[in-house]
Amino acid sequence: MKLLVVLLASVALCAGSAIPLVPLDNSHYVEGESRYIWMPDGEGKPHLVDLQAPVDEEFLQSRNGARNEYWLFTRRNPTNSQILVNGNANSIRNSNYNGNRPTKVIVHGWNSNGNTAQNNQITAAFLAVADVNVIVLDWRSTASGLYTTSVRAVPDVGRHLTNFLIFLFNTAGGNWNNLHLVGHSLGAHVVGNAGRASNNRPVRVTGMDPAGPQWGGNSNALNRNSGVYVESIHSNGGALGIMDPISDADFYPNGGRNQPGCIEPICSHSRAPQLFASSIRSNHLVGRRCNNLSQAQNNQCTGATLVLGTSNLGKRGQGLYGLRTGNSWPF
Repeated sequence: MKLLVVLLASVALCAGSAIPLVPLDNSHYVEGESRYIWMPDGEGKPHLVDLQAPVDEEFLQSRNGARNEYWLFTRRNPTNSQILVNGNANSIRNSNYNGNRPTKVIVHGWNSNGNTAQNNQITAAFLAVADVNVIVLDWRSTASGLYTTSVRAVPDVGRHLTNFLIFLFNTAGGNWNNLHLVGHSLGAHVVGNAGRASNNRPVRVTGMDPAGPQWGGNSNALNRNSGVYVESIHSNGGALGIMDPISDADFYPNGGRNQPGCIEPICSHSRAPQLFASSIRSNHLVGRRCNNLSQAQNNQCTGATLVLGTSNLGKRGQGLYGLRTGNSWPF
């Protein structure tokens, strides 16, 4: 009997440590158990990530939140960014930033940058429906290391974002009641940390498929304390994204893991930003409240309605919500 127990334990260990050979095939992955997972970069190129790789402390000493870049887009410069520099008042005063407008901040994920298609899509949607300041945080310098190293860097990147926003508001106006932070994957946890780093909380925080690997039970993850109203959209939960509800309102489109029309996990992981961008332009993605996570994962929710996403700063809601979407824009 003891031999059988040891044998089963060895099999489990081997299964958890097995290296998946097919790029972007994460069918083997079990959250919290598997050592390896395929992750895409900002251009969709697959990278095999070792979740037990040691953190590169030397990398973190030279590449941290101090190297964040802040790109401003407004209706006066919808496609060409203006660079805002923390500590440089002239960079703000000479820009199109207006403290009387609402401010939206968008943050990318691991091995990506501010120029991703989804950032452009969300920026365009925000500017199409309202006269706002859109600030894209480019943290590629820190997000380009080993995944385990970038995970460690997230709180510092978030704190630097908060320090920048404090400087921005003190220099040219603006306030936390007019601020909406939006992040994808690791970027969702960046905005989660940013929201908790100030004495004031942003009025709204949106996590788009918050990263899952190494974030289950992680105190640095996006949570309900990150903003006045915190919302997450789970589109590849249990794989590249986290499946557990972590926000005031958690949406699980199409069960929250595999999205219609998607073959590879990167497609499902990227669907959350696409759904959010679509929701800004239209309020057609309506969730129904679920009694529990199982109902959400099985599309069995029939409770009260709450619209997914949108840019509404006054939005409020509680609970888990399920919904079905189409397989192509506008879903």
